[in-house]
Amino acid sequence: MRKSYSLKVVLFLGVLAAIVGGGLFAFWPQIFSLIEEELIYQAKAKHWLLASSGQTLPGTPDLKNFSRRLAEKSMALGSPIFLRIFKREFALEVWLKRGDRFEHFATYPICMWSGQLGPKLRQGDRQAPEGFYSVAKSSLNPNSKYRRSFNLGFPNAFDRARGRTGSFLMVHGDCRSVGCYAMTDAVIDEIWSLVTAALDGAQERFQVQIFPFRMTDDNMARHAHAPNAPFWRQLKAGYDAFETEHIPPDVSVCRSAYAVRPGSGRRDGGTPITSACPAESSGS
Repeated sequence: MRKSYSLKVVLFLGVLAAIVGGGLFAFWPQIFSLIEEELIYQAKAKHWLLASSGQTLPGTPDLKNFSRRLAEKSMALGSPIFLRIFKREFALEVWLKRGDRFEHFATYPICMWSGQLGPKLRQGDRQAPEGFYSVAKSSLNPNSKYRRSFNLGFPNAFDRARGRTGSFLMVHGDCRSVGCYAMTDAVIDEIWSLVTAALDGAQERFQVQIFPFRMTDDNMARHAHAPNAPFWRQLKAGYDAFETEHIPPDVSVCRSAYAVRPGSGRRDGGTPITSACPAESSGS
């Protein structure tokens, strides 16, 4: 009798585990998305608490020794610059050109960005943009009410082709965001020094690549069922191109999609992002 009862319990638990496991498998993309949203919210709350109390965010470089850090990497203020932003990791990378390639100089913690993973679609959606952008000297505002700022240039040719709307999407200080990427004031001051020195030199504009997360194969697999996965696969082409060559790729917009090619010209990311298919832009 006891053996029969134990067998029924084991069978019941096995069936229950199968049902729960099947449910988790079927709804895992939605569950994963909810978990990720909560973790992002917690990171934003932590950053706001630290910044509002005057504390330094974890991962902030030694800002007081800016010149020494440049010298240690054999880099010079005024070298061409390239930026990558990763939303999920709250990270802004600065790369400087050294010789024929770009080398990593520093990673700065992003204090705040608004919305969730995914591109900006319309004015007022409070989303921070994702995509490829180009920043010229005319986009800089040293007297911004958010300390200092530079306009990313949203909407670019891709955004316009998709009917996306919005304006004044910036990287700035003050740790407050309504669609922008906000740094602490001390961090934006250092980034500002690098950006202005590059644009005062020979670089006409610099490229900014903005991703939802580091676009490794593992991360792409985790987000394979997300509604934005097709768009993110376009972004991965630009991510992979830079990872391979450490040279900002040439980016254009062909039939409402990003087209990515190896960097040409000065190979410093200065080529503007325009509507042109690769064959058209190469003159063939």
